[in-house]
Amino acid sequence: MVHVEVAFSALPRQVEVLSLTLPRGATVGDALSASGLIERHALALSTVTCGVWGRRCELSRLLHEGDRVELYRALVVNPKQARRLRDQGQRKAKRPAGAGRS
Repeated sequence: MVHVEVAFSALPRQVEVLSLTLPRGATVGDALSASGLIERHALALSTVTCGVWGRRCELSRLLHEGDRVELYRALVVNPKQARRLRDQGQRKAKRPAGAGRS
């Protein structure tokens, strides 16, 4: 038997962490199915992105004692676009009133 954790951040500041005991030879997909997170959050196992200890992996990856399986949420905004938007907001905030007008 192997003891693993399965973690899913359903919301940005809300993480569900479940401890599971699975038979030797269990895979990441087996852990996700056993956790019930796929059904509870209406996700399709074939389309989820997951990893072990922060490293993306396939559902077929074998689990080892103490592994932490992580189920990743889809990005709401592309990180590069988010940085650009923050930068634009900071530039506008730093500009003195009336600057740039002739």
